[in-house]
Amino acid sequence: MNRFEGNGGREAKIRYLDGDFQILMPGAYVVCAVTGEQIPIDELRYWSVARQEAYIDAAASLEAEKTAGILSRR
Repeated sequence: MNRFEGNGGREAKIRYLDGDFQILMPGAYVVCAVTGEQIPIDELRYWSVARQEAYIDAAASLEAEKTAGILSRR
């Protein structure tokens, strides 16, 4: 599905798996857990299986890992 097919303005619900993801509820995008930006489903490349979060890019993914590491050490 591309961003121009149905579900135009709705957020998708995703289950993040190792190397893949499963669409639980169709939509056009997911929201980055770090920046709050919308990520079109066809551009989704970064996520955390453990935290079930999506990230806009590698920098946001790294920031989430750093934050999770700091919080888990407390």
